[in-house]
Amino acid sequence: MCSRVVKILRQEREKRELSMNVIAERAGLSQQMVSYVEREMRNPTLETLLRISAALEIDFAAVMRQAGKK
Repeated sequence: MCSRVVKILRQEREKRELSMNVIAERAGLSQQMVSYVEREMRNPTLETLLRISAALEIDFAAVMRQAGKK
């Protein structure tokens, strides 16, 4: 499930043509952390996923629903 959530968040970032640096700055995270999460090198906490969702201005509950459908 976490892997699917991360993939959705990455797709949304790319669709909006936002860099990892922009998302990191908005989310209060390091660019390296965003990169590790997107490449599945780290298991993100719920807090990290919520911050990234907020930085993308998307509803995390909707992301979870979408991830659950796959």
